Amino acid sequence: MTLPDGIDGARVGEVAGLDALIVETVHASAAISLFGGQLISFRPTGYGTDLLWLSPQLAAPPTPLRGGVPVCWPYFAREGQPDDVPSHGYARTARWEPIGGGNTADGTEIVLAPVGLDDLDLRLRMTVHIGATLHQEIHTHNPGTVPLTLTEALHNYFRVSDVTAVRVQGLDSLAYLDKFDASSRHVQHGDWVLPEEPARSDRVYPNAPGHYRIVDPGLERVIEVSVHDGSTAVVWNPGPEVAAGMADVGPSWREFVCVEAANAGPDVVEVSPGGTHTLGQTISVTGLR
Repeated sequence: MTLPDGIDGARVGEVAGLDALIVETVHASAAISLFGGQLISFRPTGYGTDLLWLSPQLAAPPTPLRGGVPVCWPYFAREGQPDDVPSHGYARTARWEPIGGGNTADGTEIVLAPVGLDDLDLRLRMTVHIGATLHQEIHTHNPGTVPLTLTEALHNYFRVSDVTAVRVQGLDSLAYLDKFDASSRHVQHGDWVLPEEPARSDRVYPNAPGHYRIVDPGLERVIEVSVHDGSTAVVWNPGPEVAAGMADVGPSWREFVCVEAANAGPDVVEVSPGGTHTLGQTISVTGLR
């Protein structure tokens, strides 16, 4: 595969046995798997530990990758879909190709699109800007003549020292739907922390503010996530009992927390004929002060 012209510091290589676009610049290093179009690594210069978690027991494609930033599209989970469709949509198991990009004063930009999804009513492409901060957008275009709806997510797996010792700020006082409790409604009090018993979380926060901080004393850092045109936050960790039945998680459940940028649950997006909707996020890291 040949990269589009003008993208310095990027090359095609292999990461964890996956064909990937590898970016190495003075600002950061990153990798995007061509299977799923999935960001699987992002490490700003000066930070030794990757911001993203990738399962050490990856299954071979076409099984979806566990970790990084899966692109859930054109629906989240199986919301509004029959039971026989793949969970989280088609984009995360498609082959993706770079279709454009370039360099800016503060980073490298790559534009990608999935291959083989032309039979769907919607079209998708993704822009990833890799600098000291990471900016990622998925663009959904409706080429048809009638409005279409979708749900979606950038399903971030953030690497942490121990999920039982971190907290997520930015969710206080929000209502959430607990998918481990038949999607019943609860209210968040204070920062999110992993419950003690049972130790698991699958919470969907509609009408969320879009700015979250993952405070990790063990790694002495704070990961910040700012979401653009995404109304839903999802915070997930399977905990030990569920993870024991997941070959690509198992005892590694302590190593990550998912704080997802989404439009899901009641936050359904309508894309007008000829229109384009963009879900974006900016991810940055600072030392814990």
